[in-house]
Amino acid sequence: MVTHNAAYNAYQQNSVTTASPGELTLMLYNGCIKFLLKSKKAIEENNIVEKNTNIQKAQNIIIELMVTLKLDEEVAKQMLSLYDYMNRRLIEANIKNDTEIIDEVIGLSTEFRDTWKQVIQITRQQQYGNMQQI
Repeated sequence: MVTHNAAYNAYQQNSVTTASPGELTLMLYNGCIKFLLKSKKAIEENNIVEKNTNIQKAQNIIIELMVTLKLDEEVAKQMLSLYDYMNRRLIEANIKNDTEIIDEVIGLSTEFRDTWKQVIQITRQQQYGNMQQI
């Protein structure tokens, strides 16, 4: 018998392996925000190990976003500098246990996620709109 946890894990794995590159980017933003919220809660609970672990997870996601940029586009170069800024701010937040810095990075991550979500929606509308014309 499959447990609820095993079924959920299988679902999560399947959603990652079948996701488009755009959906994967959206998942990365959501994961980054989730880990930042967890790190903020850990700071408030004075749980330094949990704070450090979750900030590092968020940093790993930001680094993944950085290495997947196609730097031949000007917007990608701008995103690279913003991701670098976010990463440096998280180092500072980790050292200082500063929830305000984490809030700043959550705000940037949320803006990027919401913009990316709109891009995916527009792209889908264009694809399906073009399919109906065929």
